[in-house]
Amino acid sequence: MTTMTKNLTDSHFLRPDRLGRVLPGLILTGAVTGVAIWLSDFPQLSHLGLSALTLAIVIGMVVGNTLYPTVRPLCQDGVNLAKQRLLRLGIILYGLRLTFAQIADVGATGIMIDALTLCSTFTLACWLGKNVFGLDSDTAMLIGAGSSICGAAAVMATEPVLDAKAEKVTVAVATVVIFGTTAIFLYPWLWQLNLQHQWINFSAEQFGIYTGSTVHEVAQVVAAGQGVSPDAENAAVITKMIRVMMLAPFLLLLSGWKSRGNTQKTQHSGLLRNITIPWFALLFIAVAAFNSLDILPHSWIPPLITLDTILLAMAMAALGLTTHFSALRQAGVKPILLAAILFIWLIVGGAGINGLVQHIFS
Repeated sequence: MTTMTKNLTDSHFLRPDRLGRVLPGLILTGAVTGVAIWLSDFPQLSHLGLSALTLAIVIGMVVGNTLYPTVRPLCQDGVNLAKQRLLRLGIILYGLRLTFAQIADVGATGIMIDALTLCSTFTLACWLGKNVFGLDSDTAMLIGAGSSICGAAAVMATEPVLDAKAEKVTVAVATVVIFGTTAIFLYPWLWQLNLQHQWINFSAEQFGIYTGSTVHEVAQVVAAGQGVSPDAENAAVITKMIRVMMLAPFLLLLSGWKSRGNTQKTQHSGLLRNITIPWFALLFIAVAAFNSLDILPHSWIPPLITLDTILLAMAMAALGLTTHFSALRQAGVKPILLAAILFIWLIVGGAGINGLVQHIFS
């Protein structure tokens, strides 16, 4: 039995003695999640692209650095359960937000743009992080994943593959919040400037593809697209969801790369033995494929997506609870500078990729 399957099917934590240990932590992360979801419905926050996931980690950090230390012995098991197992289950259910038909709607142009943007951004993050800023590889890759794929969800999905520390994950998520929120206000302004100066011949739909391929979070893409036009918003969301779908193959490739040192030491007969396969990524694709078949009643999808949001938000809350401000201060300004350069690359380089690919395919 694989590790992932065991994690999802092993029910020993449901035994009465185990349940008593994890329940307080689950109640705490659930309470933080409830407040985050409630706040995310306020127009003042939703218009800023601040999703329940983002708010959950912020609230979790506040509680984690004030009240949580006094209840940590009681809540630790449940918080760890939320941070690990509920996270993987949430990533799997994230596939319910996608269908393969969305790929057909945008076509080869959107797929090529997303792929080039992802690869170039992540490669740039790894190179700059190591050679310019002297960051450890985990921090650089987490920031790169958040910038190049789908923000906080990508950071959280990458964490189990890298086995990264909570503080590094939180730093990466913080960069998504800072620059993704900035993009919400910047992109509609760029659209107006481009209309005036005609730097790149973008229609509203093409600008939507540009937005979806370069802005961090799904919620931020929606907010930025709304600031342009309905056509831009629709194209932006579809392009963004294709980018999200690339998360699974990205995790598989990253897992293989991470294990390369071990595999080089094995005999040919056991070459793949030491590769840690992120099974939740494969199940993520399987759920998206199942969702594409349109078998589930449509009335089931919204509740399941709500459940997925709750699971992911609980994982983010748990991450916040276990993150110390002192560790963030120790990270310094280098991660923010790296994310800033990636943000500039997404705006400028992403525009170049969009313009070139759309010119070729047109």
